[in-house]
Amino acid sequence: MPSPRTILITGATDGLGRGLALRLAAPGTLLILHGRSAQRAAEVAARVRAQGGAAEVRLADLGELRQVDRLADSVLRDFDRLDVLVNNAGVGSGAPGAERQLSLDGYELRFAVNYLAGYHLTNRLLGRLNEAPAGRIVNVSSAGQAPIDFADPHITRDYNGGTAYCRSKLAQVLFTFDLAERLAAEGSAVTVNALHPATYMATTMVRDAGVEPWSTVDEGVDAAMGLITGEAGATSGGYFNGTQPARAHAQAYDPQARVQLRALSAELVAEALG
Repeated sequence: MPSPRTILITGATDGLGRGLALRLAAPGTLLILHGRSAQRAAEVAARVRAQGGAAEVRLADLGELRQVDRLADSVLRDFDRLDVLVNNAGVGSGAPGAERQLSLDGYELRFAVNYLAGYHLTNRLLGRLNEAPAGRIVNVSSAGQAPIDFADPHITRDYNGGTAYCRSKLAQVLFTFDLAERLAAEGSAVTVNALHPATYMATTMVRDAGVEPWSTVDEGVDAAMGLITGEAGATSGGYFNGTQPARAHAQAYDPQARVQLRALSAELVAEALG
């Protein structure tokens, strides 16, 4: 019997990730649900199974690259197929005036979790995605984007949670464009796209920032599904605002910035993994 279509969703225990898991739950699809809370992940997995889908839980704190490594090891060991990787897990801007936070590796937290973890996980799983009939990578970014200061990537000066969040989200878009070019040059059939699913969805992240929601989680799920299963995801190297192709921040189109981010990312991963 062939392996079922397999989709890995990071941050699948709340908000958009949970909404995607419940929308994708169906016979013939296996969902790998990543989270930090075993209880919350088990609850989502139970809902998926009740809807006729299959689910497996994998736990990891994406603020530590060694745990990202172990997550990748687990996926490669336990699943012989991976069709879609949804890099959705993230940390919001925090409450107004919140102090600067560091990841377990000592990196600025939002850059580490929102971008660097997905960068490393994607690179670890690319081989398995390449083996799929039509592998897809979906990076859940944001319309909130700010240019990366490569002289101070961890924002040691004049820290602001909103700026940190927006820089991490732009980093995802730079990575998306860079990876799309790399995959095309290699002749890979894997597509990679980034999107802003919806503005201020009714999620824990938005509520923690003290913002009144503007959109529903279902609106964000609708947009992401276009890239996960729809025609929009059949092409590569795009940035979408909801369901529509859009223009990202200007830095995303700067080849030198992409080179700088690629070098910085490789350096940080190597430093954390020793």
